Amino acid sequence: MEVTRDGWSWRIGTAVDVAWLADRTTHGVSITTAVPPVFDAYATCHPPDGVGYEAHERALVDELARHTPEQPWWLGYLDTGAHDIVFPDAPKVHLYADWPYVLVEAGPEQARTWRTGHMRGDGPLPDLLFPADRRWLVSALWDDTWTDLGGPADLIAALHRNPLVNARPVDPDEDALPPGLTRE
Repeated sequence: MEVTRDGWSWRIGTAVDVAWLADRTTHGVSITTAVPPVFDAYATCHPPDGVGYEAHERALVDELARHTPEQPWWLGYLDTGAHDIVFPDAPKVHLYADWPYVLVEAGPEQARTWRTGHMRGDGPLPDLLFPADRRWLVSALWDDTWTDLGGPADLIAALHRNPLVNARPVDPDEDALPPGLTRE
C-alpha cells in the first residue's frame, strides 16, 4: 500500500518489513527491551541540559545520515492515541508488547519534519527508525523519556562524541536508564 504526502507516494510497511525485529527484544529494563540484541554496540540518548528536543533530534538524524549509505529509511510512528502518527488511516504493524505502529518507507528528511510533536517533547523524531539495510535501529518506547540505539561501534562512538546527541554507550544487559533520569 502507498500513501501520499508532500506530492510524493510513500510505501507503508508490513509485518514482513519488521520481521527481523519482531519478537527479538527482551522484557525488563535493559536496552534490548527496545533494540534487539543483534548489533555490535548500543547507546541511550536524551537532550542534554539546555538543548531542546528539536535540536537534539536533528543532530541525531544528521549523525545517522552521515554514517549511512544512500538508501530508504523505515520510519515508525506508534499509535498511542495521544500524538501524531502522520498517516492515521494507514495499516499498522505490531511490535514489542503488541503496540501498533504506522511504518513508512521514507528518509532522513521526513524523519526530521513529518511529525508535529510527540509525548517526549517538541521534536519530530519517529518512535522507531532504521535504514533498509538494518545497519542500525533507533527506538524510543512510548513510556521512556530517552531514546535507545543499536548499530555499528563507529556510529555509536560518533553519537557519543556529538554533544547535542548526548549518547551514552551501554552493554546489551545494562539498564538503559540514562544517569540523572528516573522512571515514572
